Amino acid sequence: MGSSTTTTVRAAIAAERRELADVLDSLTPAQWDAPSLCAGWRVREVAAHMSTGFRHSLPRTVLDLARAGGSLHRMTDRVARRDAAALGPRQLAAALRENAGHPWTPPVGGFTAALGHDVVHGLDITVALGLDRRVPADRLRLLLDAVTPSSLRFFGARLDGTELLATDLDWSYGSGRTVERPAQELLLLAYGRRLDP
Repeated sequence: MGSSTTTTVRAAIAAERRELADVLDSLTPAQWDAPSLCAGWRVREVAAHMSTGFRHSLPRTVLDLARAGGSLHRMTDRVARRDAAALGPRQLAAALRENAGHPWTPPVGGFTAALGHDVVHGLDITVALGLDRRVPADRLRLLLDAVTPSSLRFFGARLDGTELLATDLDWSYGSGRTVERPAQELLLLAYGRRLDP
């Protein structure tokens, strides 16, 4: 990734985190406890998970991973639940806003993966709550253009024999039975989320 692309992606990450913090600040107590698109997680667990990389050091993460028997999935779930119980809504929203420019990235994928993490988990919240938040097209384009067969497998997206065709962007992927939806819905499908027909 070139320096100009890195700068663009990092600016998109910072904007996304600030906007999502504003969304979180607007939620009611009932919305914080509502289910998200992440199976088994309420909105508060998703919000806690989104900021884990800013709040936990590498040694603490390694310790949590060891306590989870080396299972990243188990560790992620335990940490999200623990932090969601310990931190209030204002703290969770502030963690995103105050770390808008934080250089955290997932173990693979660099800054584009960090943007995907923030955008998709933001959608896990807003779509589940029925909020009409639209992710800006430039952010969607960065993420959709990064979709590959290996990324689909990583996220458990079963899209073999399917063409994804955006109705609001000039973007398509794959071949076969055509699924036409707005770009942010296709992004959710590419990240393994199940959506109503």
